[in-house]
Amino acid sequence: MSRIAKIERSTRETQLRLVLDVDGGGNQGIATGIPFFDHMLDLFAFHGLFGLEIVAEGDIAVDLHHTVEDIGITLGAAFAQALGSKSGLVRYGCSYIPMDEALVRSVVDISGRSLLVYHAPLEVEGIGSFSFQLVEEFLRAFSTHAALTLHVEVLCGRNSHHMAEGIFKSLARALSAATSLNPDMLGIPSTKGLV
Repeated sequence: MSRIAKIERSTRETQLRLVLDVDGGGNQGIATGIPFFDHMLDLFAFHGLFGLEIVAEGDIAVDLHHTVEDIGITLGAAFAQALGSKSGLVRYGCSYIPMDEALVRSVVDISGRSLLVYHAPLEVEGIGSFSFQLVEEFLRAFSTHAALTLHVEVLCGRNSHHMAEGIFKSLARALSAATSLNPDMLGIPSTKGLV
């Protein structure tokens, strides 16, 4: 069973082409026009063992927000599409990732219910031109369009780069666990019969 999705999204603000292979082994090709975000998405694909190709053009001369949010929308939709009925999934995943002084926990439930619970320091400096607030915007768009419940908490940290890196790595590991196939689960991982 191949778990691959190809999505194109075009608005007045962004043009995106994304290919996701849930079982892609961490191969990636990311070009968003935002170098720090490319780095975070590379980490996400590598540590989640996802195949991920993204080509994006956006109005980054105005602001990075539209491109970051639209990639979250598109990546979330790609996961929802690639996972299909969700038959045989483990469904749940949790990961703690340390990145030097930062420690981040991400917990995922592929529930069909979109929710983001996000806790991070409020006053965090940006990473170059990349505002740390964009991380939350990405996660909200992603969790909404992937139809999953996502809890992300920065338990400690001072360096904004380290906290962001911990978030993307822990999300990747938690999502990798949740999207794994359970050979003992013959159907939908819910007593309701659907997620």
